[in-house]
Amino acid sequence: MSEAVVMEPPQTGGFLNSSCGTGHSAASFDEGTVDTANESSEEECTGEREDEFAVTSSTKATEPLAEQNSNTQHVNSQRPDSLSLSVATEPGLWTSQRDAEVKLRIGDSGVAAETPLTVNEMFASTVKRFGDYTALSWKEGEQQKKLNYKDYYQACRTAAKSFLKLGLQRYHGVGILGFNSAEWFIADIGAILAGGFAVGIYTTNSPEACQYVAENSKANVIVVENHKQLQKILQIEDKLPHLKAIIQYKDALKEKRPNLYTWEEFMELGRDEPDAPLDAIISSQKPNQCCTLIYTSGTTGQPKGVMLSHDNITWTALSTGKHVHLTDANVAQELVVSYLPLSHIAAQMVDIWVTMRGGGVTHFAQPDALKGSLVNTLKEVRPTAFMGVPRVWEKMQEKMKSVGAKSSTVRRKVAAWAKDVGLQTNLTKMNQNAAAGRSPFSYHIAKKLVFKKVRKALGLDRCTKCYTGAAPITKDTLEFFLSLDIPLYELYGMSECTGPHTISGPEAFKLTSCGKEIPGCKTKLHNPDEEGNGEICFWGRHVFMGYLNMPDKTEEALDAEGWLHSGDLGKHDENGFLFITGRIKELIITAGGENIPPVPIEDSVKEAIPLISNAMLIGDKRKFLSMLLTIKCQVNPETGDPEDELTPESVELCRNLGSNATRVSEIAGERDRVVHTAIQEGINRVNEKATSNAQRIQKWLILDRDFSVGGGELGPTMKLKRPVVLKIYKEQIDNFYKELATPTTLDNPLPPK
Repeated sequence: MSEAVVMEPPQTGGFLNSSCGTGHSAASFDEGTVDTANESSEEECTGEREDEFAVTSSTKATEPLAEQNSNTQHVNSQRPDSLSLSVATEPGLWTSQRDAEVKLRIGDSGVAAETPLTVNEMFASTVKRFGDYTALSWKEGEQQKKLNYKDYYQACRTAAKSFLKLGLQRYHGVGILGFNSAEWFIADIGAILAGGFAVGIYTTNSPEACQYVAENSKANVIVVENHKQLQKILQIEDKLPHLKAIIQYKDALKEKRPNLYTWEEFMELGRDEPDAPLDAIISSQKPNQCCTLIYTSGTTGQPKGVMLSHDNITWTALSTGKHVHLTDANVAQELVVSYLPLSHIAAQMVDIWVTMRGGGVTHFAQPDALKGSLVNTLKEVRPTAFMGVPRVWEKMQEKMKSVGAKSSTVRRKVAAWAKDVGLQTNLTKMNQNAAAGRSPFSYHIAKKLVFKKVRKALGLDRCTKCYTGAAPITKDTLEFFLSLDIPLYELYGMSECTGPHTISGPEAFKLTSCGKEIPGCKTKLHNPDEEGNGEICFWGRHVFMGYLNMPDKTEEALDAEGWLHSGDLGKHDENGFLFITGRIKELIITAGGENIPPVPIEDSVKEAIPLISNAMLIGDKRKFLSMLLTIKCQVNPETGDPEDELTPESVELCRNLGSNATRVSEIAGERDRVVHTAIQEGINRVNEKATSNAQRIQKWLILDRDFSVGGGELGPTMKLKRPVVLKIYKEQIDNFYKELATPTTLDNPLPPK
């Protein structure tokens, strides 16, 4: 066990808040690009902090390996734009070296003061308490398979011994490329127990992107799901000098090759190996050493390897579990469904670590979960907690609206009445701060007639905790589910803070807010404007170690006092709820110098025009704002690519407008004047509410196809990749600005080009 440094965050100019608070809904669980304002220096403050601070130790400080040299350090009170290297070496809060240690930010009381644990210590503790409880479950054909915590732990130890036999070196990576499964978890934890790094690789990555991650993490072993993923690695195998073996965990091998193993062959390697060498490695591990690498999506350059320590993972799992009131297995076992990409920190934290901490069950969805089978899985296993990215909730919303449109008139009227009752009741509860006051009689009737049936149809009848994160969600979707008595609790955080920083819950819920911090963490708003919007900064034991091999990028992310700068703009309300209002790097600065956050305007357009799937505001360094729009269309269930056919809801909307369109190609550009006019009217309604003329949308265009992961416009968590969209649609965007537009007014709506 490592001896840890006791640290409290420096008090800074009154901006420090121990809980979170108005504006736009959460940008939740960022993929980790800490786009701080160093590249846009006018957004960064170089003002003074009030105090210097000293790192003090209540025990003998851990002597760092590479970059940390002393236990006590005074930091210059002037806040630099980034943490200079000479300052960074001494406090020991960060490193970019794979074998180094960091000082832990242990508080002096509460959750922040909990004893640091390694992953093995946390897992062993769970096995001791809940060894015979089911840990993992999945379906093979029609057969249900299960693994209890004792067997799960032993499988991880066997995998660790197998990795060592294959030549896994200390602080080297084990890349994992495939859909969620028991083998994914066992490979991940086995790599950690063996002293290596668990390295998730996005299944959508190209061979070149896989090569970068494998090379950067010095992967000795890569674990792939099937033949398709294997082909990516075989294409780049000769460019990976550290690679010693490849393991395929699903399907039979189509060809035998040296150093290529099936999962069964791999596990057999370590089955009879002695325990002593593995135990020696496990006992040498410290909570302040790196065990996991999370690679950011790399929307602005190469992905960065976010180094997470044992303590980052075990402590965040503890704090999150407490915050969301997860029950221990001996009281009532929690059940979650694993389907989101495990290369993303949100899925890892929920599916592997938080669930493990309380002895819960993780059930693996089918690989085609996001192509349509997820709801069937939810109905079969009935989770007690469920995490969905906004697109998942939006798809459910669209499906329910589509089914509802085909119902009888009486059913539609009952549903509309119930939703009205549900929304009003829940908004009243929210404004009275949780469940104050009794629910009206009409609510109980609506619950019996509608809400219970909806929950059952979605497989959420046992689910007391429905979460949304990883990308912004619209107010329209939040209100839709709230009206059905399903409050969606927003999470906000990023890879660099091991996932969550703030989470909403039944006792702390406000529409479009991402709630309040998990226990033991602190928030500061840096350089706030007159409306209270500042850059959100984090402090706590969830803050990452640094970016692997990237000291310069690490310096940009952490300031001299050790605060993690998120690159997100936010503000608190009077009750301490945090609201995300934008992203510094997404901020549009017009040619006239006006700062405009795009997301609220984009959301307003989507709300005003239900036909719109994606909206992207343009206008950085331009004389006026323009917008690219896409129409809601069918998605290919196999590839996930957008198709030309409109969704049933879109067809219905077109009919109501007087259009016979059934395809995107019939609407795109200016092909359907009826739809075109309706969209312009929606844009006009949004423009009416603009705070200034500069914030009005003056030109817009409907694109021929919707944005998608395959098309490159969306990231793996469905987040808009703005730089990519700007590049793909450069010609269309340039056309907006070929001639100076006349400002749009209600009397003179500008015809779009």
